[in-house]
Amino acid sequence: MTASQILVVDDEADIRGMVQEILTEEGYDVRVAGNAAEARAARARHEPDLVLLDIWMPDMDGISLLKEWTREGLLSFPVVMMSGHGTVETAIEATRLGALDFVEKPLSLAKLLRTVQHAIDVGRQAHDQHAARGAVPLLEPVGKSRLMQVLRDQCRRVAPHEAAVLLVGEVGTGRETIARHIHASSPRAAGDFINVVLAGISPAEALSQLFGREQDGRVEAGWFDAARAGTLFLNELTDMHPEVQQVLLSVLDQGCFTRVGGRAPQTLDVRVISSAVPEIENRAADGRFRRDLLARLEGVVVRVPPLRDYREDVPDLLRYYSDALADSNNLKYRRFSVAAQNRLRNYPWPGNIREIRNLVQHFLMLGENGEISLEEVEQALAPFTADESLVKQDLLAMPLREAREHFERAYLEQQLQLCGGKVGKLAERVGMERTHLYRKLNSLGIDFRQLGGDEQES
Repeated sequence: MTASQILVVDDEADIRGMVQEILTEEGYDVRVAGNAAEARAARARHEPDLVLLDIWMPDMDGISLLKEWTREGLLSFPVVMMSGHGTVETAIEATRLGALDFVEKPLSLAKLLRTVQHAIDVGRQAHDQHAARGAVPLLEPVGKSRLMQVLRDQCRRVAPHEAAVLLVGEVGTGRETIARHIHASSPRAAGDFINVVLAGISPAEALSQLFGREQDGRVEAGWFDAARAGTLFLNELTDMHPEVQQVLLSVLDQGCFTRVGGRAPQTLDVRVISSAVPEIENRAADGRFRRDLLARLEGVVVRVPPLRDYREDVPDLLRYYSDALADSNNLKYRRFSVAAQNRLRNYPWPGNIREIRNLVQHFLMLGENGEISLEEVEQALAPFTADESLVKQDLLAMPLREAREHFERAYLEQQLQLCGGKVGKLAERVGMERTHLYRKLNSLGIDFRQLGGDEQES
């Protein structure tokens, strides 16, 4: 039987090393991370069977990381919290968010081993029960429109093959969901789908994250290892650093890679699916993205349309997300009135599928019981529809880069108003990690403090 994989997340190197040594001697496969960023990368490379998560860390505390994994639907493994300053309130909060147990520092060896074994057993039972019920099918493009019929047919045609696929579409159009659908319909469906978020990966990090490491006889898997016999999804090519582009091109050309610290070349056994905004073609034309790499990645190009081009499918999408979000979040189901559906069919949906999902979630979580009325919809859309035609005319007169910044600024300002100036709520609403969102707000000159926001908000 393969050893259970445990991820230890703690900012104190001595504790990480001690726990890794103890659990390795007990036969577990142990990996370590010193902060939330390293924990995210380790989880993306390979999903662990258990995470031991410290509460107090410098970049992001363990409770916030647990919230993030829970919010994004990534908590498919048991988590045990660790803290030297534990309180009853903290333990209750961690448990409410999905943590299985809580251990205090200094760690008791006997207590640690009992807790780890119990958590592994619970995780294995949950996995077996899920497998017995059958996996929930991944969402294929929803809608009866001609555009969705074409998109579904293209996914069906490319899924059985090994060719690289490039999904070109605006942000929020559901490109990752389509990539997962292609993977699930392919001969590689039994392998893992590894989502590589390219934003922020520096050249220094790229080698170890892509190739993995070998040190003292231990192997730390990289993304290529984790996606072996499966699919590697390169999420948003336009965010890839030029030096990382060169590294990736070299591997794709050679068909093999060597782990950092290792000597033996490893055969590349992954299918690559990528996503990019339509601007990627202009970037390649003017030298801002490597043309030879793009040629490698666009074996088949599938264009994902913006929601405004198939608005006749809005009622189907409203019903789908109402059902799905009510079930997954234990919310009361609410249906949209005919008038509300007609109004939303005529809305331009600048945020695409992501925006319609967020809007439905808003109505289910914050609205009253009963049918969702036209008045309720108008109230929710009011900040977005003022001077709509004038804004559109102004955008069309701008260069692409300026228009994109203008839209992002207007979009985030309006969303921030809906969230009462609370950046934490805004991060959940628009699907961004809070640190990246602060950076984006600052770059666009948006002062959330003017709207009553507070960096210390809960």
